[in-house]
Amino acid sequence: MRRLLFMIATSLFSLLLLTSARAETVHFTTEEYPPFNYREGKTPVGATTEQVEKMMADIGVDYTIDIMPWARAYSQALIEPMTCVFVAAHNEERDKLFKWIQPLLIDRSILIKHSGSKVAATTVEEAKEYLVGTWREDYTETILRRNNFPRIDVGGDFKAAFKKLMSDRIDLMPISEFYFDKLKSEGNAVEKVTILSQQPMGIACQKDFPADLQRRMQAELDALIANGTQRQIFLKYGLHLGD
Repeated sequence: MRRLLFMIATSLFSLLLLTSARAETVHFTTEEYPPFNYREGKTPVGATTEQVEKMMADIGVDYTIDIMPWARAYSQALIEPMTCVFVAAHNEERDKLFKWIQPLLIDRSILIKHSGSKVAATTVEEAKEYLVGTWREDYTETILRRNNFPRIDVGGDFKAAFKKLMSDRIDLMPISEFYFDKLKSEGNAVEKVTILSQQPMGIACQKDFPADLQRRMQAELDALIANGTQRQIFLKYGLHLGD
C-alpha cells in the first residue's frame, strides 16, 4: 500500500513539474524586419532576436519565436497569456497595455523619401503636405496621428509600405534610422527627410505576464547591456549603437 501511495505521489509530483514547465514557456511574436528580426530559411535570426535568445537561455526558461505580420504579432501579445512581442516602441499609448522589458535598443524614427521624388519637405510641418505611408498597428501610425498628419496610408506590413514608396504611390514613410542606414548601404534609392521621433524599443508582454519572470528577464537584459554583449550583437549585424 505504501509503495502504491509512493508511486502515485511521485507521478503527481512529476506531472506538476511538467505542467509548471509548460506554463512558464514564453511565446514571442515578431515581424520580418531585418536586420533586427527576420528568417534565414525557417530560423528566426537578427540583432534583437539574438538578444532575446541569449536572455532566455541564460535564465533557463523555455520559449518560442514566431514571425508573422506585425498587426497579428502585436494583437497576440495584447491578449494571449505568456506572450510577448518584440521589437515594440514603448510610448505613452502603449505603456499601460503591456509589461515591458527594455531596451533592446534606443531608436530614432525618421521620415524618408524615394530619391528623385518631388518631395521638398525638410521639417515635420512641411511633411504634412504629403501622403505618408505606414503599416497596421505600428507605433509610427500613432505618432503620425498625434502630430496631425492629414493624409496617412496604412498598409498591411513594412514591405508593402516600402514598395509603395519606391513606386511613388506614397510620398514619405517613417522608418528606423538603423534600418535606413542598412537600406542606403544596400544601394536603395532613399533619402532622409527629417527626424519624426525617438523612443526606447523593447519587449512588450501581455499585461498578466508573471512579474517575477519579467524581473528575471529585465535583469538579464540589463546584464547583456552592461557587459557589452548587446553592442557586440549589433556590431555583428553592421549596426553602430550611439554613433
